[in-house]
Amino acid sequence: MTSVSPTEFRVPPVDAVALDTRAAELATRSIKKDAKRDGLRMVVSMTDLTTLEGMDSPGKVRALCQKAKLPLATDPSLGPVGAVCVYPDLVSVAVEALEGTGVQVAAVATAFPSGRSSREVKLEDTKMAVDAGATEIDMVIDRGAFLAGQYGLVFDEICAVKEACGDAHLKVILETGELRTYDNVRRASRIALLAGADFIKTSTGKVSPASTMPVVLLMLESVRDHYLETGRLVGVKAAGGIKTAKQALRYLVMVNETVGDHWLDPNYFRFGASSLLNDVLMQWVRLTSGTYQRPEDFSKD
Repeated sequence: MTSVSPTEFRVPPVDAVALDTRAAELATRSIKKDAKRDGLRMVVSMTDLTTLEGMDSPGKVRALCQKAKLPLATDPSLGPVGAVCVYPDLVSVAVEALEGTGVQVAAVATAFPSGRSSREVKLEDTKMAVDAGATEIDMVIDRGAFLAGQYGLVFDEICAVKEACGDAHLKVILETGELRTYDNVRRASRIALLAGADFIKTSTGKVSPASTMPVVLLMLESVRDHYLETGRLVGVKAAGGIKTAKQALRYLVMVNETVGDHWLDPNYFRFGASSLLNDVLMQWVRLTSGTYQRPEDFSKD
């Protein structure tokens, strides 16, 4: 397990006014015509289709995987998505359904969404998902420990989960809505990056507020600074609260202007939003055919 000095967790305070102002400026940018088409295609490729409900079943997961492979049946050129995300006990179903497609299978772990369990249970949760074939693990940090100032405990747990992942990529969910302040988000991002996260992720989608442009901007700045410091590229996942293609395109503008082209790639930027894909598909059909379709014309995830 990696060892770092507590001083490594120190971060400069966030200028909240400057952060909010910059995010608001970026939200005014518009994308037109061919650039919009390219942007919509990129959003599809960056989407993690997710089902994380108590009533999830193998049949529901198979249907989701079919949509992941071919998001729009009338246009095979669009897709596939970046990943399908499920609970650990349904990973094997997704692995079988997605074999040979290149779509990643992600599993939430570590007592998602609360993180309220022992480390032994969290590691077993992770290993079960990896053994079933998950290629990505979405873990939650211990927000209680973080807010109590136990940064070393949070760091050690991320390191332990990263080791349990083996070859699977680790997405570390900060649950920014519970962290409350920008300073906390910056510090949590720093801890996750030092512990070896492959992605830092805003939210479980179970807490409001989830993803916001200022928070994602701050996380993008964190991974940029980490890259400049270490040479290691780490991704960002904006999850929860992103419902429209217009919102998603604004996020892509922010990615491009904050960290550059390297991050405009499903390997380094993802969306986690259950209702986003259908709106993107509606906008795609309008661009390519000139006509609107109804939300009811698309399958519900």
